Amino acid sequence: MTATLERTPAAPAAAPEHIGPVRTIRQGLTLAGRSVLKIRKSPEGLVDVTIQPILFLVMFVYLFGGAIAGDTASYLQVTLPGVMAMNMVFASLGTGIALNTDINKGVFDRFRSLPVARSAPLIGAVLGDVVRYLVSLAVLLVFAAIMGFRIQTDPLSALLAVVVVIAFALSMCWISVFLGMLIKNQQALPGVAMAFMFPLTMGSNVFVPTETMPGWLQAWVGINPVTQLADTARSLMIGGPVAGPLTATLVWLVAIVAVFFPLAMWAYRRRV
Repeated sequence: MTATLERTPAAPAAAPEHIGPVRTIRQGLTLAGRSVLKIRKSPEGLVDVTIQPILFLVMFVYLFGGAIAGDTASYLQVTLPGVMAMNMVFASLGTGIALNTDINKGVFDRFRSLPVARSAPLIGAVLGDVVRYLVSLAVLLVFAAIMGFRIQTDPLSALLAVVVVIAFALSMCWISVFLGMLIKNQQALPGVAMAFMFPLTMGSNVFVPTETMPGWLQAWVGINPVTQLADTARSLMIGGPVAGPLTATLVWLVAIVAVFFPLAMWAYRRRV
């Protein structure tokens, strides 16, 4: 007698669970704690966002302050808000580099096996950098105060300047994330990222008044988002018209997120 074996049909694969925006943000905040924990365990990772802006400030104030503004004290007042803006743009590069490293080490393979939104690891990495930005700005402002910088408006306006600078840095993180997902070679990523960021930072009015530049360069500097951010920080910290540069900064902030968040997610899905 021959036994007949019946093959049980395989159960259909369960449909992926839909994760709403509230849960996605909550999961992103949880993963942001991972980034903060990494800073606690390896505080030397803050060296680039604390030492570099101090070096820029000291170098430009004492080398060029007398030639550009007539004295270093006046130049410090104008340059410090610009250095804040430039430093945050450079600091945003760390997000893409860290994500690129995690992917190459296989960390994101473990994230894929967890019931979390696909965007949560990216959101967590971006939000976790807020701690880096706060530490960086705190160190820079304390050092600038020692050099002689004084806020000429009021504490609330100065606090708003810090908030706007950090918010802009978070938007720039999505450019960094996009590059980090798009470029697979870890050695090539910092060079490509710097080539992308340098026209934004150095082609601005952070160190030199716009009117002293050639006409073609003035046209670029006038629309450069870093110029608008630097002017906003200056107005809020040392006085001047705020509405114009603040509005332009917010428009750039929204536009950068609207363009590069989808691009970062597209590159992320292709990569993992």
